[in-house]
Amino acid sequence: MKFGVQFFPDVKPQEKSAADYFRESLAIVEAAEPLGYTHVRTVEHHLHFYGGYSPNPVVFLAAASQRTKQARLITGAIIPAWNHPLKMAGEIAMLDGISGGRLEVGFARAFLPHEFTAFGISPDDSIARFREGMEQVDLLLREENVTHHGRFYSFDNVTVLPRPTQRPRPKFFVAATTTPESFQWAGKMGYSLMSNPAAGQTMRELIGIYRQAWREAGHAGNGEVMLAFHMFVDRDGARARQIAKPHVEAYFEGIYDATRKWSEGFSSKDYRGYGEKSQRMRTQSFESMVESGNLFIGSPAEVRDTIARFNENVGGFEHASLQINFHTLPAADAMRSLELFAKDVIPALA
Repeated sequence: MKFGVQFFPDVKPQEKSAADYFRESLAIVEAAEPLGYTHVRTVEHHLHFYGGYSPNPVVFLAAASQRTKQARLITGAIIPAWNHPLKMAGEIAMLDGISGGRLEVGFARAFLPHEFTAFGISPDDSIARFREGMEQVDLLLREENVTHHGRFYSFDNVTVLPRPTQRPRPKFFVAATTTPESFQWAGKMGYSLMSNPAAGQTMRELIGIYRQAWREAGHAGNGEVMLAFHMFVDRDGARARQIAKPHVEAYFEGIYDATRKWSEGFSSKDYRGYGEKSQRMRTQSFESMVESGNLFIGSPAEVRDTIARFNENVGGFEHASLQINFHTLPAADAMRSLELFAKDVIPALA
């Protein structure tokens, strides 16, 4: 198993300025690689304190590329619904060059109601926009003089510059959380998978759907799975939980605030049951998430046991993407946790 760091800002401007957030985050990036963390990842979200400090993951990862030498840089994820494929392909290729070929690209459908409203895009087009966008970006990165006429975007005889450093293109991930069809499609297409078990779904079943679809499509191997977790360790497990709890609870309250419109009448055929899912995320207790393994929080020994148990319960996964500085967790506490996890947890599980 490999471990990396991910950044999902969930702070309000009055809680922490953008300058402070990025200064602290890039310090974590710089410290992580020598400690054995293998990737850096961040999201795309807009206009809300849940994720809104990261409207363009490529910008953050470009900065991260200058603080690292070997770590993989992962968009987790960019959203085709909000971006023109020519722009996405050009920015991907540019960052691939800046980083010396270390970029991996995660794509997501989007799920926050306020983003659909602000961009003026129907959530009923979510799946179609997502799949068409991925297809077009894939084609633009692999080939030159590309012509493609889609439902949402069309172009004729275009060649994206710069060309990608990795050939034929960087690795693609698909972000999926709760919909079995999304896991099945990712496996069928031969894409790596990123997901988040804290959403409350049955990960073992969904990962099984992904790996079965991968094999049935004739792809070599068994696929590749990256799961995201909040992580905080302290020599004293009880103290770790005491420090982390209010920040984890604030994070999940932020998710609810950003998604509650699903339970207030916002609906779509592409997002079945999202109102119930929003409510469920709000009602999960911190203690139950620690116990289930959805949070890696405690002493090093406790967290080692949690990871081993969770890995067995879901049938195995390849990458853990760890949120280190969630909500307003003090930067010094986050850095100590990063170092202690690297010293006392990673060697036992890597």
